[in-house]
Amino acid sequence: MSGGAFCIICGADPPLSSDRTCETCLRDRTALSKMPDRIQQNRCSKCSCYEVKGRWSEMTDEDISDLRVRENLVFEERASGVSASFSLQTVDDRTIRLEVDVSGKIEGYEFSDTHSSLLQTSNAVCPSCTRKAGDYFEATVQLRSAGRKLDSQELADLRSTLDELIESMESNPMFFVTKEGPVPGGWDLQLGSKSLARSWGRSLVKSFGGSVKESSTVVGVNDGVEVTRLTLSYRKPAYAIGDVVKHKKSLWLVSSWQKDGPILRRIDRFERTGATWRDMEASSVVCSKSEQNVIQVLNRDSSGAEFMDPSDYKVSTVALPYDDDGMAQELRIAFIDGEWLALPVSDKGRKI
Repeated sequence: MSGGAFCIICGADPPLSSDRTCETCLRDRTALSKMPDRIQQNRCSKCSCYEVKGRWSEMTDEDISDLRVRENLVFEERASGVSASFSLQTVDDRTIRLEVDVSGKIEGYEFSDTHSSLLQTSNAVCPSCTRKAGDYFEATVQLRSAGRKLDSQELADLRSTLDELIESMESNPMFFVTKEGPVPGGWDLQLGSKSLARSWGRSLVKSFGGSVKESSTVVGVNDGVEVTRLTLSYRKPAYAIGDVVKHKKSLWLVSSWQKDGPILRRIDRFERTGATWRDMEASSVVCSKSEQNVIQVLNRDSSGAEFMDPSDYKVSTVALPYDDDGMAQELRIAFIDGEWLALPVSDKGRKI
């Protein structure tokens, strides 16, 4: 008998693998990959989110199948150049059959195998839906306006920003609304997250101006730590960007928001000033932006412009705004104290 290397299984001559087996024995004793015949998963019966490593996410059948294949397909440690593909067949609402094809190399030899696995789904209830069902909430947000009642369109505009904010943020099971509805003068919402309430408050101030006040109430003790609920009150100003307001006996255009109050622009001359929310409490809106009109200039001279009066379709004249450049073909006008007044152009270029 030769004293050279040989297969430790059948005694065949080289070439041999790293574990001293020939190709035939290597194939007989080695599998390129392994995958269980059944894979169990949980899906929330209320919101249809799947549990993935302790978190719950909304996923399509294709996405969840791809994830489960990646989680459960195990390759032989010596495998290289591995590729895998799968197809799925929906058996019923809670069962999917996965057919997985795998190819790769072990010790330089081409290997391939196929797996058929049932992906079975059990009903469960995610923490978010459990808390919703139990009327759980961490924060109350109150939408109000200073000195007046919010109309339905204002409420819709304010409320829509919450949905936009949730969509823009990283998914969080606590970002939900437990309860909401109208109250005298505004709208109240109960939210599952304090951080969501605070983020929304900052977003509202940035978009609509106004102010936010916070207060906390202790509702219990958990493991020696006080459990609190947040009340966040947002007060929208009685005016919006583009409105003409009477402030300290003069007419001003609301130009933009800052933290402590609006930036105002004088209507009749170049003057800009900042005002606090408290300063503005005595101010009144004399012409909202929605009541203003954009008109086409028919003729103009150095001081005035002719236009078609939108109220009676007769040719009228309006004095040009102080910042008119002599070329604008359109003007924004407001009907104030019985006459039309041309407004200065926007800060952002010459936009109407």
